[in-house]
Amino acid sequence: MKKIFLFLLVSCIFLTGFAHGDDDHAKKPALATGAKYHSSEALSDKYEILVKYGELPINKPATFMLYLSDAKTNRAIDSAAFTIKLVGKPNVNFKITRTDTGTYRIETVFPSRDSFDLQVNIRGALGADFLQLPDVIVDRALAAEAEDEHEHWYDNTWIWAGAGLIMGLLLMYFLMRSRKRREVVTLLLLALLLPTAVMNPTSAHGDDDHGGGGKSGGVSNTFIVEKESQFLFDILTHKTGSGSFNQATEIAGTVTASPQGMAVIQTPQTGKIVSLRVTPGQSVSRGQTLAVVEQQVEAGTQINIISQRNSLNAEAKAAKVQYDRLKSIADIAAKKDVTEAKARYEAAVQNLALFNSNIGGGASTKMVTLTSPINGVVGTFNYAIGAVVSTGQTLFEITNLEKVFVETQIFANALQDSSKSNRYVAFSASDTTSYSLRLISTAQEVNAQNQSQKIVFEVVNPGGKFKIGENVRVLKYGTEKITQLVVPTPSVVIINGKPAVFIKDKAEQFSVSFIQKGESNAMYTTILKGAEAGERIVTDNIYQMKMIYLGQ
Repeated sequence: MKKIFLFLLVSCIFLTGFAHGDDDHAKKPALATGAKYHSSEALSDKYEILVKYGELPINKPATFMLYLSDAKTNRAIDSAAFTIKLVGKPNVNFKITRTDTGTYRIETVFPSRDSFDLQVNIRGALGADFLQLPDVIVDRALAAEAEDEHEHWYDNTWIWAGAGLIMGLLLMYFLMRSRKRREVVTLLLLALLLPTAVMNPTSAHGDDDHGGGGKSGGVSNTFIVEKESQFLFDILTHKTGSGSFNQATEIAGTVTASPQGMAVIQTPQTGKIVSLRVTPGQSVSRGQTLAVVEQQVEAGTQINIISQRNSLNAEAKAAKVQYDRLKSIADIAAKKDVTEAKARYEAAVQNLALFNSNIGGGASTKMVTLTSPINGVVGTFNYAIGAVVSTGQTLFEITNLEKVFVETQIFANALQDSSKSNRYVAFSASDTTSYSLRLISTAQEVNAQNQSQKIVFEVVNPGGKFKIGENVRVLKYGTEKITQLVVPTPSVVIINGKPAVFIKDKAEQFSVSFIQKGESNAMYTTILKGAEAGERIVTDNIYQMKMIYLGQ
């Protein structure tokens, strides 16, 4: 019997102690989730205004911040002039100080504890406007929203331990007084186990944490980006709407020189460079002298040159003697003979001068002048005065980047409609500016390897942005227009494998909207589902927005 009493006593204490398992019911500190500031905002078709403030005192100097931005693009408005008035309190003055682009510090003294409206008159780059900021509450403390965790009496382990001890003593007392001890023990055990089973729901869940249960669920589609961060990262928006654009097909192209855009200067004979008139990178005009080459003549040619020179010299001397003799007897000589002698002498002198100029005045050399056939820029070269060059050797390359062609490889499925009815645009790798193309030559042959067709275009006003041999993107815009809700293509971001856009809902509140894309080109994308006309879509610095969203 004593063993039974001891067993029941230990069981009661154990069961009462197990009523709440191994859970830690120590009171946990409350989570401070209060707002860091109060705010009020106003929006028009031109401007967006946001004011942020803490606890504004009464009859004391109060300071709050004002942020001014473009309502459509979210770009900070700088150097705007505006005045502020307190509705119902016309004598209250406001001191406005610019602290940064689009950011202003406002100083004033509020006369009473109340909820005021601020009237703001703006004169800025977008024109004049009037906005009213509602519910600027004075003398309101920042609300600290915390979850208070109250400790209940039934959460105290010591109360259950004492109750278990008392019930154990009562159980021993009844067993000592009762004759039917087995029946009493069974009933008391059931009476003890039933309350503990009902009041111990945690035992069915193991070692769950009971402190401050949070709500389960996925990441919210709405998040906050403070105005300072928007201005810092230059977060810009675009107001969506229905638009018409042409579907585009992207084609690979290569920049080549046009017939008037590149010239190769070669030496006609073996010789030595005796003069250089240009430097690498120098701009030259058509007909400008580039270099002078002294041509070297072989022995056989030298003999012929000497023989021809001697003949010309002899002819010139003989003509001069004959002309001088006739001039001395001009009074008795026939006038016809004098004229013929004079003409013979002048022709002999001209032939000798022409011969000397062609051979450079020497018997074994000849000067060759190299000139530029086009306007352009001289490429790099490594020749100096005195360098010996051979026949046909390239000395200079002159390039005119104002006239370039683009060769494209287009497949037959991209040429189903008339090529001349399409519009072609090229994008340089050095910038994102588009350049119009003019069709020069349609396909005259087919590449036997991939069955593509070569089509040549001329870049209209390239501005020197394209380099010879550069690979470029060419877009062929079709004639059929698509009219749907469109957004700029760079504004579409991929999140978890799905296309989405960031939408600005309020001054500091943004949301993610997953969309269904339609037709698109390099500039615009149609949206079939997920966005509506008139919403402000983020178009710039999408990467920073994505990082802020994923880091919430």
